[in-house]
Parts: sequence; C-alpha cells; structure tokens
Amino acid sequence: MLSSKECRDSLNIFIMSENQPNNSPQSKSRNLGDILQEFGHHCTLMQDEIGKVIIGQKPVIRQLLAAVFTRGHCLLEGVPGLAKTLLVSTVSRILDVQFKRIQFTPDLMPSDIIGTTVLDEDENGRRSFRFVQGPVFTNILLADEINRTPPKTQAALLQAMQEREITAGQTTYQLPDPFLTIATQNPIEQEGTYPLPEAQLDRFMFNIKINYPSLEEEERILASTTRGEKTEVRKILNGKLIVNLQKLVGSIAVSQYIIQYVARLVRSTRPSDEFAPKFIKDFADWGAGPRAGQYLIHGGKALAAMDGRFSVSVNDIKECTIPVLRHRISTNFQAQAEGMTNEAIIEHLIAEIPTPPIEKFEKK
Repeated sequence: MLSSKECRDSLNIFIMSENQPNNSPQSKSRNLGDILQEFGHHCTLMQDEIGKVIIGQKPVIRQLLAAVFTRGHCLLEGVPGLAKTLLVSTVSRILDVQFKRIQFTPDLMPSDIIGTTVLDEDENGRRSFRFVQGPVFTNILLADEINRTPPKTQAALLQAMQEREITAGQTTYQLPDPFLTIATQNPIEQEGTYPLPEAQLDRFMFNIKINYPSLEEEERILASTTRGEKTEVRKILNGKLIVNLQKLVGSIAVSQYIIQYVARLVRSTRPSDEFAPKFIKDFADWGAGPRAGQYLIHGGKALAAMDGRFSVSVNDIKECTIPVLRHRISTNFQAQAEGMTNEAIIEHLIAEIPTPPIEKFEKK
C-alpha cells in the first residue's frame, strides 16, 4: 500500500507530465488518460479513507468531493447526530488543508467571521492600525448551523463565497486557494433560526441532504464508535495539488449535446418558460437561474473525472440534478397541500425532459 507522500507524489508526476511540451497528439492524449486514471484511483482512496470514519453516506461523500474539485460550496442538511461536522473535518484531514469551524449563534457579528482592525502601539509609542484575520482565512470553512445567525452576519460570507476575497475598510484581501465553504443546518428545528435568503442559497453549488443510516450501517456505527478507539486517516492530497486538479477537472470536455440538455432542463424549472411542463406551472412559483446550469456542468465534469472519463455524460448531469436544483425551486401552496416536495418535482422533471436527439452524419 502506498504511503501518503507516495500517493501525492505519484499524482504530481502525472500532472507535471501533462504540463510538459509534447509534439505528439497521441502521447498527449495518453498522458491525459493516465492522469485521469490516477485521479480516479486517488478518489477511490479518499472515499475509502473517509469510510473508515463515516459509515455509509457514499452519495454524500461523492457529491462533497465533486464540489471540492470544482471550487463549489455546499450546504449540508440533516437532523442532529448524523456526523455532518465529523464528515467535513475528516475530508479536510484527508485533503491535508487548513480547516476552521465557526459556530453560528444569534449574537455572532460579521467581524467575528472576516476579522477586525485593531490599534497597535509599538515600544516607541507610535500607533498604527493592524488587520487581524478572521476564521474565513482558511481552505475549508465549516459554517455550523448557519441559519442560527441573523442575515447581517450571514451576508458576511457572500463576497467570500463569490469572489473568494473579503473587504475590510478600504482594503480587499484575497482568501487562500483553495477555498471552500461548507454550511450545515438543521431542517427540523426552526425556532430561533433565520432562513438563508435566496441570493445566498444560490451561491451554494450543492444542497446535500444527509439521511438516517440503514440498520446494518447503524449497527456498524454503534460497534465502531463505542470502543474508545480513535480512527486515523491518511493524508492523500494537499492544497497545491487540489488547485491543479481543479484545473484538470475544468478541462474535461462537454459536448454541445450535453449543453443543450442542461439548458433545456434548467429552463424547464421556470413556470413562465415555454419548456416548462404543466406540473411546474402548477406547483412552482419560480425556478433556477443560469448559475444552476453552470453548476450542473461543473458537477458533471467532476464526476466524469472522478470516474477517470474524458467527457461528461447525461448520467453525470442526472446525478447532480437533485443537489443542484433542490434549493433553486420555490414551490407554492398547492404543491405543499398535495405533498409535492422539491425532490419529487425534480425527479418528475428528469423523467419528463427528453435528451436532445443526436445529429446523424451522412456520407456525401
């Protein structure tokens, strides 16, 4: 079994080989194929390492890793005790990046997130202002129970999530690269909470829901967590390598066929659009914007690369559809009265929207 350093070094060699000049198109294609195969192998290693701590939840882990490799932010929803915080901290340990956690409370202030300016005095009595960085200056930021703080403090993350920078006074500071915000919220307790505004929800690439484990998984959880033993995980990647892999994922090919399917799918969520099916017009007040389509394609690229493939397939898009669209469709009272959830509407939409026809090329 490879050590952590050997795992990182082997993938670094593959990425460096792709960056070297090469006059042979076949050799370049072969190098890219090797890189993707090695990347897929490392993704399997990461999921295995996470599985030592988090039992089950394989779709959740896969979606979270896909977000990491596409610079996307995630919103995790689940009842207490489903290891949301443990999952995020475990991912940060495996990726070998800096991790910080903010516990959101009603009295939390924006300066508690982005930082504050303090007045310093040196030994000669000269005074000067100095900016003290807040916890947002990290690689993975866990915004725990983000809906427990007022909108004024929630909005402190908007610039960080979109531009990956923050502004304090007249100075703008760049955040470390990579930077990823993972927020959690409890869907069953609404007393003393502040729902995220739609503009901020739209900045999350995925809305990932964590469900209860199966009976077998829960038995394994009880057996492994009550022994008093601490599970150690290996460090598979590092910050610099993650940035290179994000560039690799961005280079995955997307055909016009996939773009047409994504555009049709996203436009079908809007009740006023000509492509919208009748059940969307009946049950939805408003649908997803263009950013949803961008995230669908980015997510499809990540899933294809994680599987070692050169291009995005329709199945990759379908796998991303629910976590991407779940928080971007607003249902009306009629949908709630008939028990139509966002997930049910999206599943119906996937079944309803056909894939575009593939053009046939005829010999002249």
